[in-house]
Amino acid sequence: MSSLKLSFEHDGQVARVALAAPKANIVDQAMMAALAAAFEDLRNRPQLKVMVLTGEGPHFSFGASVQEHLPDHVRAMLPRFSGLLGQLLELPAVTLAAVRGQCLGGGFDLALACDFIVAEEGAQFACPEIKLAVFPPAAAVLLPLRIGVSRAAELVLTGAAWSASQAAGAGLVAQTAPQGQLEAIVETWIRDHFLARSPVALRYGVRATRLPLRQALQQDLPQLERMYLDELMAEFDAVEGLRAFIEKRDPQWEKKGALA
Repeated sequence: MSSLKLSFEHDGQVARVALAAPKANIVDQAMMAALAAAFEDLRNRPQLKVMVLTGEGPHFSFGASVQEHLPDHVRAMLPRFSGLLGQLLELPAVTLAAVRGQCLGGGFDLALACDFIVAEEGAQFACPEIKLAVFPPAAAVLLPLRIGVSRAAELVLTGAAWSASQAAGAGLVAQTAPQGQLEAIVETWIRDHFLARSPVALRYGVRATRLPLRQALQQDLPQLERMYLDELMAEFDAVEGLRAFIEKRDPQWEKKGALA
């Protein structure tokens, strides 16, 4: 797990999973494999009460690999990433994303699949995919459940970045932390809310509160994946947008007439 660090605290009641490929902490397929192995390990720890997901370095994650979104890779990558989110939603413990710096794209998806987000002042959340002529299937499913359809559309369709305070105002971030105090705030949260609780009660509680998210991943996300893979990726603009980003140039969009 060279791209990931897994550690335990409070006699095994708290697990910390750290994306460990700074500064970008890109969620590529190697990172996905490491996360999947870590989540599988955590499933079998009945004493576990909390899992904290964080990123080493100045940023949580710049997101998934753009290279792996190209046609030669995306058909394997996208279902694998969706399966990883499913694993995260099946963890039998409270999940908390501790975010500093940039939390973008696939990294944002991972945070959205956690029960809570605690963010350091200066953190930014965004779905930049639309700027590359694609869209984020998982965020398109999860965000409306988290913050409502209109606010979800703002993030997905504009690619705008929200500050930690904006995300908190929308109800997406549970608490903000002053610069340099993210770990202390997370530790306080864990002590105040979870360490004294029954692990059995927490296990059933998270199953109950995640039900809408799990149903959305099982029922709606496959439909968006098919649209993404079978329709969007057949469009010139989608591949052009991704290649232009990789090649650090301006995209040249296909000029089409009005749809009939």
